[in-house]
Amino acid sequence: MAVRVVGPMQWMVWPALIAVAGTVILATPAHLFGLSLPEPILPLALAFAWPLIRPSVLAPLMLLALGLFLDVFWFAPLGLWPLSLLAVYGVVLAGRSLLAGQDTRMLFAWYAGCTILAFILAYMIVSLMAGNAPSLLALFWQVLPTLALFPVAGWMIERFDDGDVRFR
Repeated sequence: MAVRVVGPMQWMVWPALIAVAGTVILATPAHLFGLSLPEPILPLALAFAWPLIRPSVLAPLMLLALGLFLDVFWFAPLGLWPLSLLAVYGVVLAGRSLLAGQDTRMLFAWYAGCTILAFILAYMIVSLMAGNAPSLLALFWQVLPTLALFPVAGWMIERFDDGDVRFR
């Protein structure tokens, strides 16, 4: 019997590099019919999927690096996105036993809740640091495409959940 080994390169490093590349591509100042490209928080799908795939010491470190990249790339206060991404990772890791084997609708409900949690946390931090509240409409237009990333998280969970048969 052949053993299919899925290492951290497949389920962690490559998706993280794709998230970085996607963030840079979506930040280009292209306009189509007067609308600009959406700017979802791509690593949020990873922060949701990684604790369900396999809890790891490397995942929080990778999320820290991705969050710092987002902070530097978007000129956000340092620590804003790492804190939000790690909060999502922690919530999903704590509820991992509840989420194992759940229906896709339940996973989406958790993903939506975690996304809203991350954005509320980021909104509160930016409001406190700036001294005034950012636009709720702009927040909505960033939350919506981030919620649309759920199929990516769902695909990763399905693809890599039992990727290494040595852990069964």
